[in-house]
Amino acid sequence: MDAPPPRPRVAVVFGGRSGEHAISCATAAGVLGALDREAWDVVPVGVTPSGRWVLAADDPDRWRITDGRLPEVGSDEGPQVLVPTDTDARDLLVLEPGQVPRVLGAVDVVLPLLHGPYGEDGTLQGLLELGDVRYAGSGVLASAVGMDKHFTKTVLAGAGLPVGRWVALTAGAWDADPEGCRARVEELGWPVFVKPARAGSSLGITKVDGPQGLAAAVAEAARHDPRVVVEAAVSGAREIEVGVLQQVGAAGRGTPMTSVPGEVVVGAGRAFYDFEAKYLDADAVQLLCPAPLDDEQVARVQALAVAAFEALGAEGLARVDLFLTADGELLVNEVNTMPGFTQASMFPRLWAASGLDYPALVDHLLRQALARPVGLR
Repeated sequence: MDAPPPRPRVAVVFGGRSGEHAISCATAAGVLGALDREAWDVVPVGVTPSGRWVLAADDPDRWRITDGRLPEVGSDEGPQVLVPTDTDARDLLVLEPGQVPRVLGAVDVVLPLLHGPYGEDGTLQGLLELGDVRYAGSGVLASAVGMDKHFTKTVLAGAGLPVGRWVALTAGAWDADPEGCRARVEELGWPVFVKPARAGSSLGITKVDGPQGLAAAVAEAARHDPRVVVEAAVSGAREIEVGVLQQVGAAGRGTPMTSVPGEVVVGAGRAFYDFEAKYLDADAVQLLCPAPLDDEQVARVQALAVAAFEALGAEGLARVDLFLTADGELLVNEVNTMPGFTQASMFPRLWAASGLDYPALVDHLLRQALARPVGLR
């Protein structure tokens, strides 16, 4: 009897140097628990907050957010891992003190589950491109643009897509000319949302109702990123989110398909969908899947999500966040190229409501990545 074909080896990479380290670990918990071990040979690789790559525990419970405890990849988690940057090599190397480096084996595809800078922003994608290693998700450019709120809006507006009004404050701009910055922001009207340009999970975001709170909000955002974005609030708008997946097509160039739209409904007492509401307080928000929209609204939302996905040159997957205003106008707010991926997160819930459950969703991402060519495409 012929031996069964070898299982493709997938390196699940998570953790990282950003403020979203714990959320990345929680994402990995869900994925590690969902991967079909008869179909995939799984190698968990954690990245510590200092950037050290280590062989991590293949234990979903180790990486969950439990009773408010945020998981972290420690430097003593396991031996150090080196990734290939040679196009002729696919082997992961494991380094242990006082021992000769050992070959862990070749990797067929990487599932990069890092959120935020130094992972979701094109840096990890660039490393993998250097070694011609296949990976799930967007490439260098789309990842970098999608991570940066200012450049996301710039690209979308340049493609003729509707976005809200915003102001970008470059590094040091507030310190150099606070009155000039304040004047630019005041043109947006109040209230505004002050955000780090390149952070996710609502880290560093403040809703500001008037001029008196602006300086403190800019300082808070700058703790996470020296570049800051200030967005005009969209009064009375509904927050609508759509999942986008590429089909597994010839040479990996499948056409985008969309989930049913969902809606985020923030409970009374919260100004917006902040970090605690997303991950620590299950009662703070309602995630409605599908969103209560009519057929015409659904069609417009899905078409705009695909247009935003294609405008950024995104690949694999994305969650497109939109505002539906009181007068029926749609605005694209963000394009998340590696959205939150815990089983309770909106992206998997959108696809579950569309008929693609969590294990099938993870499998789809990896199959699409394996079908995609390496190098320029």
